[in-house]
Amino acid sequence: MSATPFDMGLPPGLPRDHGTVVTVGTFDGVHRGHWAVLQEIRRRAAATGRRSVLLTFDPHPLRIVRPGHAPPLLTTPIEKKEIIAESGLDYAVFLAFTPELSRYEPRRFVTEVLVGRLGVDELVIGHDHGFGRGRSGGVGTLRSIGEELGFAVDVVPPVTVGGEPISSSRIRAALRAGDVEVAERALGRPYAVRTLVVRGEGRGRQLGFPTANLAVSSSDKLLPATGIYAVHATTRASCHGGALHLGPRPTFAGSPPTIELHLLDYDGDLYGEEVRVDFVRRLRDVRPFDGVEALIAQMREDVEEARRVLEVA
Repeated sequence: MSATPFDMGLPPGLPRDHGTVVTVGTFDGVHRGHWAVLQEIRRRAAATGRRSVLLTFDPHPLRIVRPGHAPPLLTTPIEKKEIIAESGLDYAVFLAFTPELSRYEPRRFVTEVLVGRLGVDELVIGHDHGFGRGRSGGVGTLRSIGEELGFAVDVVPPVTVGGEPISSSRIRAALRAGDVEVAERALGRPYAVRTLVVRGEGRGRQLGFPTANLAVSSSDKLLPATGIYAVHATTRASCHGGALHLGPRPTFAGSPPTIELHLLDYDGDLYGEEVRVDFVRRLRDVRPFDGVEALIAQMREDVEEARRVLEVA
């Protein structure tokens, strides 16, 4: 019985006729460091006639073992699947991370999951990999078990940006600071948020800048710092540049925070549609204005600045 390429449960067993090259981890963000690991297992599998397998988890393990310390997600499960689908791997297995699984000691996890279910012949991991109860297992543990059970273990060195290893935590820090360009360099692609267009107050149209009011589809998804951003927005039918407001609206007393997207050179109605927003550059802070006319003048500047940024992005 073979696993489907994107199976939300652990398959009874992968095909054993060729063997497998496996990597395992949370892979939140699927950043350039993660991508190096995925391409390494794909390369090794192709060279040896084996199957390449990624084992990842949903939900994020910290949501089970330390909920108060669980980070917001860089990629939701759907987004992660879409990115991994471009990797060329044979299989991506999404394993439900449960309280029971969190109590597995390293040896049990390896024997039952990696060997028993995935038939690992080669295990390739990132430089900072930890696994098993309390992350008590590391590279040394894996190599010791691998020697005993007959599979090889290798480590892919970190990918660096600015002399520092890329990590999901560093990307989160950049996004919280509004530095979406640093995040893009680490991810290898713009940071994206998938949103649904919902009814708003229509204030943008009243001001001469019609906007799509956005509701993020997952409460676990990390949003960049509040501000005005130049973005690309992709709908089912097309892709447009835009200027996006993320955060409070201090000029209008009592108005709640919003995410509002103004598409350049577009005058359609996106209500009810799903939109993917790619963050290109943060243009400025959100700040109050003395009146509506001052706000409109600034919005006009923001739109033109977004247009200039996107022309060279």
